[in-house]
Amino acid sequence: MKILLKSRKNNKNTCQEEKIMYSEKVMDHFQHPRNVGEIENASGVGTVGNAKCGDIMRIFLDIDDETHIIKDCKFKTFGCGAAVATSSMATELVMGKTIEEAMEVTNKAVMEALDGLPPVKIHCSLLAEEAIHAALWDYAEKHHIKIEGLSKPKSDIHEGEEDTEEEY
Repeated sequence: MKILLKSRKNNKNTCQEEKIMYSEKVMDHFQHPRNVGEIENASGVGTVGNAKCGDIMRIFLDIDDETHIIKDCKFKTFGCGAAVATSSMATELVMGKTIEEAMEVTNKAVMEALDGLPPVKIHCSLLAEEAIHAALWDYAEKHHIKIEGLSKPKSDIHEGEEDTEEEY
């Protein structure tokens, strides 16, 4: 079952109404997001965003230094409902996984776990994947380790350009 949600913001930041169909899982993770918040003294923190759409995601990881298992994962996201939902789902997908397993969590895995995203919101799942990788990069930098397949995150976040719809 899909749920129709009307949005007043399009990709040009104008107030033009558009209709977007979301799955029940997306709506559940948007309305009742899991793992919202920050982890004090986090092992790794990753912040990514898309200045064009205004979505900013920050993922916090608590990683066991011996086993490399993610003990806790939290997020703070500024953006649309799909950005909140993908952040929420991403935290659930990496919790309890090793660093190597977390590296395998892709935007496609996030979308599948949410029963899909509208084409105009796929970029939110990409941001979730990038936020996980950015947090893992931060962990690797702090601990002077190399994580296979991980490259330095790129960012197009620009201070003062946050045009947000929801904050969690």
